[in-house]
Amino acid sequence: MDLVIKNCRLIDKTGDYYIKIDEGKIAEISKTPLEADKTIDVKNNYVLPGFIDPHIHFRDPGLTQKENFKTGSLSAANGGFTTVFDMPNTLPKTNTYKSLKEKIKIAESKSVVNFELMVGTNTLEEMEKMIKLNPIAFKIFMDLESDEQLEENFHNLGILKEKTEYNGLVATHCEKKSIVEKETSRLKEKEVNKAIDYSYARPAISEDESVKQAIELARANNLSLHICHLSSRKSLSLAKNASKTYPVSWEFTPHHLLLDNSAYNIYDTFIKTNPPLREKQDSINLDDLDETSVIGTDHAPHTMEDKQKGVWNSSPGIPNLETVVPLLLTEVNKGNIDLKLIPKIFSENASKIYGLENKGEIAIGKDADFTVIDLKREGTFNIEEFETKAEYSPFDGLNYIGMPIMTIVNGKTVMNKI
Repeated sequence: MDLVIKNCRLIDKTGDYYIKIDEGKIAEISKTPLEADKTIDVKNNYVLPGFIDPHIHFRDPGLTQKENFKTGSLSAANGGFTTVFDMPNTLPKTNTYKSLKEKIKIAESKSVVNFELMVGTNTLEEMEKMIKLNPIAFKIFMDLESDEQLEENFHNLGILKEKTEYNGLVATHCEKKSIVEKETSRLKEKEVNKAIDYSYARPAISEDESVKQAIELARANNLSLHICHLSSRKSLSLAKNASKTYPVSWEFTPHHLLLDNSAYNIYDTFIKTNPPLREKQDSINLDDLDETSVIGTDHAPHTMEDKQKGVWNSSPGIPNLETVVPLLLTEVNKGNIDLKLIPKIFSENASKIYGLENKGEIAIGKDADFTVIDLKREGTFNIEEFETKAEYSPFDGLNYIGMPIMTIVNGKTVMNKI
């Protein structure tokens, strides 16, 4: 059955368009009416290439009390996302052929959106096996590894690139383990700790030093580097300078763009995340968004119990899939972001970095993944209406203007609020 989406507004184009979909692909784009077995009227709202979130934690397998691929993917669809990249820190870790194969099976049976899987590093032999299952990239949590282990991991990935079909892309969580351990130990000596102390236990310099190290290791081993949830101004400067001569990219989270560490005084440990919110003078902000930027939500849900175990024992992570698009569309309406940036930061740039050739663009032959947005729809975030299992959000109760109203994945409507 073919499908036509009618009355579409396209960014950078005037008038209304018709988009025809056949077998999950874009077959035709026209200003004149098109015929099909089924028609969807999007009522003159903007139709954008399906949004991609390159950084989510669906907790499946092993931690499904927090989230699973069904609830997580429904959350993604509700937030306007058609493709997500799941991280490897599940139970067991996704760092073996067996665990990757099992997670693929889980995701295929549960997910209502497209998915890609990141994997952790392991022995060279094990990584060669995993490459056969086409993971989207390798993920290294630099805050959990010694310098010696990091050097070995990057070296092995360089060998893997030479020996296999691996494209050489490595994604990193950049915080330096030795600095975090030293500062955490120092702060724990205080008689009383407040939630904001967590941001000082993992200071901006720990990220800056780790970003510098990741760039050096990637360059030395001929790897492409993607820096996850970049939060420090100096780290951004380091990454930008490196990208002039070497393939280095990065992503921003909504919480690092919109909040600073003073939010700990309001939300306590519910705002705890890694890397932590920065002091205002050290933090990236909306002005740092440009045509090269990528949004990665780092959607990381936990149970309410997990989030209320004190400064040091509460789990780090914030659910973001259902708030990020309205948050940034609100900034568009305020005049703080150009609407033309939205398809780039939510879709086009991630598809280019990760080599998703059939996504990130509305063009004939591309995948029929679309996010429809109503730029003027107003509302108030209500966590009880979200699809995620998480029951907390720093943005709960906040007003917004602009939201995703339809999500179409491979020509199939998976969310409709028109």
